[in-house]
Amino acid sequence: MEQRRFTGNNHWYHETQSSLPAQRAPLMPEAATVEDRFLLGLAQQTEGELNAILQQAQPGLLASRDLYQLLFPAQLTTTLSHTLTLYDRLSSALTVAQVTGVQRLCNHYAARLNPLPGPDSSRESNHRLTQITEYARQLASQPTLIDALAVKRLDDVGLSAPDIVSLGQIIGFVSYQARVVAGLHAMLALPVRWMPGVTIPPDADSDGFLTGSAWRPALSPLELRYAAPDQLEALTFCQPLAELEAAAWLFAHDGKALYGWGRLLNALKTSRAGPASRLAAAVTSRINGSLPCFARYAQDDLHPALCDSVEQALRVADAPRQAVIQLAAQLTRSPERVNAAHIQPLKDAGLDSTQVFDVILSVAIASWGNRLMQGLGVSGEPDASSSASV
Repeated sequence: MEQRRFTGNNHWYHETQSSLPAQRAPLMPEAATVEDRFLLGLAQQTEGELNAILQQAQPGLLASRDLYQLLFPAQLTTTLSHTLTLYDRLSSALTVAQVTGVQRLCNHYAARLNPLPGPDSSRESNHRLTQITEYARQLASQPTLIDALAVKRLDDVGLSAPDIVSLGQIIGFVSYQARVVAGLHAMLALPVRWMPGVTIPPDADSDGFLTGSAWRPALSPLELRYAAPDQLEALTFCQPLAELEAAAWLFAHDGKALYGWGRLLNALKTSRAGPASRLAAAVTSRINGSLPCFARYAQDDLHPALCDSVEQALRVADAPRQAVIQLAAQLTRSPERVNAAHIQPLKDAGLDSTQVFDVILSVAIASWGNRLMQGLGVSGEPDASSSASV
């Protein structure tokens, strides 16, 4: 696959097939070598109060950087059960970055992807990469589009259960990273994008939220008898966490990613505990259609209104919570359009900069969790006409 650049709206969209042997350099090749692979050099632009907030958030930021290195190492060796190449991973990351419209991420992942050799030009390889790219684009843009059939398509092109779980973690991580970076841009009053954005997808339908339905994995969870030591270690650490209780054995197919995500959730526990942060996560989960996540977060008097719609919650909320809902909705739906004007109402409502950043982190980590639950599981009664696992 060749990295291509076009004028107009699609500067960074890449194709899944190409017969051209040569690759062109990305627009910003230096983006591949930035020291901080999570904030991508943005921390160096902070000062004063915001710099102190980032220092206070170091445990979570360090856990995020560790996860980046785990998901996108300098070199990667595939195995029979873990077939995702580094090219697959970075190509998927670039797809997610393009969907979010956050230019800083597009620059970085395009620069890292550019020198890598693509898959062979066989029909099977092209079909495999097409399915991976389509899954990443759908899950990043509109998680409600993913169902058991979408997961089965990945299985049909040769991805194993560990591959599919790892792909979900990659999509979730970059979705999380994009919203943290976009939120920091807004706090710094910097533009997030320099190119036209994409169409904003609609919020999830209210039917499931009003009736309630159980979540079940779309893949067979890891069996205890096949668990490796690192998977057992991850399960021991992560199962007590509320976010991972229902799906830990499924996510354990990629034990290292599960352990890293558990560490991050633990590091951000205090940031996500406040009422504003919980409301923000509930709004994100409502928009993305993640019923199990929404059930954990929405516990206040706005729960019935949010079940109906985000707009209904805005109509009945007081001014401070309206500000939280508006920022959370904007950051969830269209992170590239977030700016300082979305931050100011929270400060006017009495939230300090630390609380505002906590709201941003809460939206970002909920965006990750939503995509894991949506991408690797289904809600509702089992459908006899389709398989619930592959």
